[in-house]
Amino acid sequence: MSDPLENPVRSALTGPQCSLADHRGRAARYRPDIAPFCALPLDPEPADWADLAALVGPGGEAVLAGPARPAPAGWTTVMDLPGVQMTGDGLVAEPDPEAVRLGPADVPEMLDLVARTRPGPFKQRTIELGTYLGIRREGALVAMAGERMRVPGRTEISAVCTDPAVRGQGLAARLMRAVAVGIRERGDEPFLHAAASNTGAIRLYEHLGFTLSRELVFVGLTRVSAGQSAA
Repeated sequence: MSDPLENPVRSALTGPQCSLADHRGRAARYRPDIAPFCALPLDPEPADWADLAALVGPGGEAVLAGPARPAPAGWTTVMDLPGVQMTGDGLVAEPDPEAVRLGPADVPEMLDLVARTRPGPFKQRTIELGTYLGIRREGALVAMAGERMRVPGRTEISAVCTDPAVRGQGLAARLMRAVAVGIRERGDEPFLHAAASNTGAIRLYEHLGFTLSRELVFVGLTRVSAGQSAA
């Protein structure tokens, strides 16, 4: 595959983040307490779907990102979300004096902020995917951003969220620039994903120097348990 962003989850799980994945044949997934994303080839065969089913188990969840790949019998579609992928070669990276590195002890606060702002999936061990930076006010975590998927040559900026009480102060933009410092230091360029309907966030990303790479779809699937029928 010439462009690792064409199938980003598979590029990550067969490349820089291979050690964070479970593999079976050509299927792979992040470990469930890290992220819900799973990977298949762009042209999956029945054996690939069978391997993915074995990885997630009966009733298990799989989230695929990339071009639409209709699931065969035995799967229920629970999410079909149009999205965009953007590359940030034009993003100005700069450290932020208020940003602090977040660690395992901060995870409960991070999970609480995510639950209140809903930037996307974030789990107990998501922090292991890369560097996460936050801004605190009066001791409370009010904004954060970090790294998620890593593919050859690029790192995704993700979990960008701000407490509603302090929105409009530019904290998200500041943290994205600060996260980009570490990404560039190791020779990567940033990229990100967003829901196509999140036009406000997309405008912010464009203002920061991100440009559209491609449209894609996030598909959430559940493996049908024995005795159930697929939707």
